Amino acid sequence: MRLVIQRVSSASVTVENNAAGKIGQGLVILAGFSHLDDEATIGRLAEKAVNLRIFEDAEGKMNLSLMDVKGAILLVSQFTLYADCRKGRRPSFTDAAAPEKAEALYQKTIRAFKSYGIEVQTGIFGARMLVSTNNDGPVTIMLDSEDLG
Repeated sequence: MRLVIQRVSSASVTVENNAAGKIGQGLVILAGFSHLDDEATIGRLAEKAVNLRIFEDAEGKMNLSLMDVKGAILLVSQFTLYADCRKGRRPSFTDAAAPEKAEALYQKTIRAFKSYGIEVQTGIFGARMLVSTNNDGPVTIMLDSEDLG
């Protein structure tokens, strides 16, 4: 599982000219799933993401988590996070989970984040989406389940 996490002052996702999700302060999380991912993987990365101390405290230091600032999450599924560009010019996506498995993992990821009492807005799995973000910082962090051991 790979997460690209962006600290935002606001963000939204639109599908076919209709608003699908919108948040104020919080995190935009782009989530990619591999065929090796399971519920344990989701639990570890969700816990890590909501507790990352990437929001500024009163002194301007990154000491606060999403939980501390009572922020929201805009979660968007993005299989292209598993693009393999080592050969040629066309990315391969063989490491990405099949759509059926990825959608089930995406739904479990939504539930995992909600279990922390966090507002979670989403895109629509498999849809072509327009994601608008107002990056705050900017702060962008990549989490990969392979790096967490």
